[in-house]
Amino acid sequence: MTTDASEGSGAWKQWHQHRVETVAAPYGPLALTGTHWLEDYPDGRLPDTPGSWSVEGDGVVLTAAAGDGLTVDGQPFAGAVRLTADAGPAAAARVAYGERRLVVLVREGVWGVRDFDPGSAAHRAFRGIEATPYDPRWSVPGRFTPYGEDRTVRVENADGRARGLGLGGELAFSLDGREQTLQVSVQGDGSLWAVFGDATSGNGSYRFRFLRPAAPDADGRTTVDLNRALLPPCAFADHFICPFPPPGNILDVAVGAGERNLL
Repeated sequence: MTTDASEGSGAWKQWHQHRVETVAAPYGPLALTGTHWLEDYPDGRLPDTPGSWSVEGDGVVLTAAAGDGLTVDGQPFAGAVRLTADAGPAAAARVAYGERRLVVLVREGVWGVRDFDPGSAAHRAFRGIEATPYDPRWSVPGRFTPYGEDRTVRVENADGRARGLGLGGELAFSLDGREQTLQVSVQGDGSLWAVFGDATSGNGSYRFRFLRPAAPDADGRTTVDLNRALLPPCAFADHFICPFPPPGNILDVAVGAGERNLL
C-alpha cells in the first residue's frame, strides 16, 4: 500500500467512526419515530403527541395546557406560541416532551412535525453500519460543470410523494476507464451533493446512496471518493423523506465501496 493509500485509509477510518457516532447520537437519525404532516390532521391532534398543532400563515401555532407536559425553549409551557421551522439539529428543537424533541419543518409549503425519541426501537437495535474498507481505486478525480441556471426536477421521495430536487450541475469522472456522470446539487458552502444508485443498489447495498464531494476549485476540479458513499437518513428510520436518484444518476457499474447497509 502506498503512503497516499495509507493516509487515505486512516482518514477513512476516522470518517467512518465519526459517522457511526453521529448516527448513534441521542437525536441522530435513529431517533426519528414519526413525521406528521399537519394537513393530514385537521383536528390538530398528532399521534401520541400533546397539544394542538395548526398551520397559520407562514408558521405553526402550538396550543397546550400546563398538564400536557410540553416545554418551549426549555421552559414549561402553557398557552399558545407561534413556531417557524427549526433550523438547527433536532437536539436544539424549541419544543420538547420529556426526552423527545418535536421538530417543526416545512417542505414545499407543507408544514409538519418530526418526533425524535432517543429511546426509539431503532436506537436499541442499532449495531453499526456495514461499510467496505477503504480502497484507493474508488477515489478518483472529478470535474464539476455548473448548469447555466439551477434546475429543479420532480423525483419520488421515500414516503411515496414526489418533490422538487434542485440540481446545480454535472459531475464527471472515470471508473475503471469508463466515463460516468452524476447530476448534483450545490450546497450553501459550495460542496456538492449527489443522490445515486449503482449495480449494487438493492443487491449488496441499500437501494440508493448519497455522496458529498468537496467544493470544486476555480477550474471545477474535485475528488469523487466513493469510499465515502453514505446511507441516506431513510436507511436508519422509515420516517425520513429522502429523494430517490434523479434521472441519469444510476451508475452502470457496481460500486463496492462506502456504506452499504445497517449491520
